[in-house]
Amino acid sequence: MSDDDRLLADLGAAVRRAQEVPPEFLATARASYAWRTVDADLAALTYDSAAQPATTRAPAAGPRALTFASADLVVELEVGPDGCQGQLVPPGPGRIEVHTAGGEVSVVEVDDVGYFAIRPVPAGWFRLRCRPAGGGTEVVTSWVVG
Repeated sequence: MSDDDRLLADLGAAVRRAQEVPPEFLATARASYAWRTVDADLAALTYDSAAQPATTRAPAAGPRALTFASADLVVELEVGPDGCQGQLVPPGPGRIEVHTAGGEVSVVEVDDVGYFAIRPVPAGWFRLRCRPAGGGTEVVTSWVVG
């Protein structure tokens, strides 16, 4: 190998090292990204009709009922075969972002009485980010599977 070939190989290695993102930069970026929802309260799942003990051998009839609660907002959700419908308590207008585990986000409007509908049912895992129109505290539900 000639001196020129060694020099080119060394320069190529230096350029590749300069293009790599240092591990501490990646760790900082991940930590910063985790703070993007720090202003939202987490609404914990407090009721799931699918988790209730079976009292009969018959399958549960009707939609799956879920309740998420935070300090400022309750999200009641029914998941049926054709879609989801829900109610915010206390009632009021706003927007709900439906986040899927695959990274897709869709937005549905909440009417004046707190009602919303999501169609179709999100495939796989999803969670809701509730944004009240009056500027109240945003609430994010825990993940559930549709």
